[in-house]
Amino acid sequence: MRLPRWLRYFSPRRGRLVPGPELGARSGIKAGEAQLEQVRGVAGYHQSQADIREEDLPDGEVAERVEIDIEEIVPALADPDVVAEMIAPERAVRAHVGEALLSLSNVTVKFGGLTALDDVTFDIKRGEILGLIGPNGAGKTTAFNAMTGVYRPTSGDVVLDGRSVVGAKRNEITRRGIARTFQNIRLFSDMTALENVAVGTDARHKTSVPGALFRTKRHRAEERDAIDRGMALLEFVGIGARATHQARNLPYGDQRRLEIARALATEPKLLCLDEPAAGFNPAEKADLMGLIRKIRDDGYTVLLIEHDMRLVMGVCDRIVVLEFGRKIAEGTPAEVAADPAVVAAYLGVPDDATS
Repeated sequence: MRLPRWLRYFSPRRGRLVPGPELGARSGIKAGEAQLEQVRGVAGYHQSQADIREEDLPDGEVAERVEIDIEEIVPALADPDVVAEMIAPERAVRAHVGEALLSLSNVTVKFGGLTALDDVTFDIKRGEILGLIGPNGAGKTTAFNAMTGVYRPTSGDVVLDGRSVVGAKRNEITRRGIARTFQNIRLFSDMTALENVAVGTDARHKTSVPGALFRTKRHRAEERDAIDRGMALLEFVGIGARATHQARNLPYGDQRRLEIARALATEPKLLCLDEPAAGFNPAEKADLMGLIRKIRDDGYTVLLIEHDMRLVMGVCDRIVVLEFGRKIAEGTPAEVAADPAVVAAYLGVPDDATS
């Protein structure tokens, strides 16, 4: 069922999500009208294809997918330094680099008679990449969920940049500065890559529903910022050429990158990545390591849950190890790798050691 013409005016599927005349207000970049017309043409073509399903096409035909040449349309986005400047976080952070940005203090999470986290305490320092590892069932994702408001700790406290987030709603925690990805990819499959990232920017916008309906000046400015920042984020994570592709049509690795871009669009103080390398081949994991380092170098703090020890040891500054809901080790990758408790947790101990 197609929407009435008047209602489609307010719909994101109308194809309004194209860069405005002042691309990248943060860096003062301006795009030429010819370039913008080219983007509008690509977006318009994609809009005309948006409702085509493969089963509706004649036998042997497939829907064409359009790729954007970022360097041709907006040459400024071909410069990595410009892209990094456009997507760098601009929100105020109380903690200085090297100080605790997020602290878990004696956090316990119980589900009935099951204790998923047992008196866990550790800090995440601003500007670092912290790895949270442990065998299956160790409590890693439960710790994630306690930080992001999915679970409320049975006891203990979670403090982000000087303020407790325990009891806060999940959308409020996102506004305060925690963004996350998921083990199972959760994208808006019928929306384009650019639209998915634009949704993330709404966490920092202030337009009301009436303001969006009547397209006030603030709404138009925030919409333009969403698209400008969205294009820069897609380029930053390496999928700028696929801005007009529907999320469901992207390769698995690009969907992972898109989820990271959407999380970054909220301008988080802390970015939490839950097993981002799941399903990746070695080459893709190497590329992911480079992306995580690039995110940290651009001013973000990263918390990483991952089972691939080579990736964790290669990219993390510090590592916290959980087993059966308890913290058993914390330190640098070299210190953790040599810790007997960590070796025993992953490899077990000889029978005579337990007698």
